[in-house]
Amino acid sequence: MTSPTFSLCVYCGSRPGAHPAFIDTARAVGEWIGSRGGQLVYGGGRNGLMGVVAEATLAAGGRVVGIIPKALVEKEWAHHGCTELHVVDTMHERKRMMAERADAFVALPGGIGTFEEFFEVWTWRQLGYHDKPVGLLNVGGYYDGLETFLRTGVEQQFMNAWQMDLIRVGRDPASLLPELVQSAGLAPAPRIEAI
Repeated sequence: MTSPTFSLCVYCGSRPGAHPAFIDTARAVGEWIGSRGGQLVYGGGRNGLMGVVAEATLAAGGRVVGIIPKALVEKEWAHHGCTELHVVDTMHERKRMMAERADAFVALPGGIGTFEEFFEVWTWRQLGYHDKPVGLLNVGGYYDGLETFLRTGVEQQFMNAWQMDLIRVGRDPASLLPELVQSAGLAPAPRIEAI
């Protein structure tokens, strides 16, 4: 297999969620990555949206790099069909390796782990530890409350508008994902559709 055209880190739930739109979107994200010769970097799980996005990426011809802590492998949550499956000792090592292997990041619906990973990579961007694009895919209004809360943080002067500008929020993977890849410097604007 040739080198991937881009590497997108996806944070998402290890559960499927309550609405079919969550699964449909995870599948669409994986298909988008795989059909464009991309690489998925994710938490290495086979359950929930994590498993859906990994399977869809593989089915569409993309590479999948899973990075999972040993404790979760022992619970039999690992996706052994990944192109690469890295078993690490700690969550810190997992997140560091995921960040190193990615050109951009996007959070789909998920729970506390997804929130934590999204906020951490956003914080790292703010502090200058990386300059990779960070996206939030707001499927079916799942993140509406979070968007409102974040704007409140700016209004109450605990955050600045430039910090909000460090994330890109979208409702449709077909528009948000190309924007993230383009912002990573992997495709000039006229060629984004070729990816």
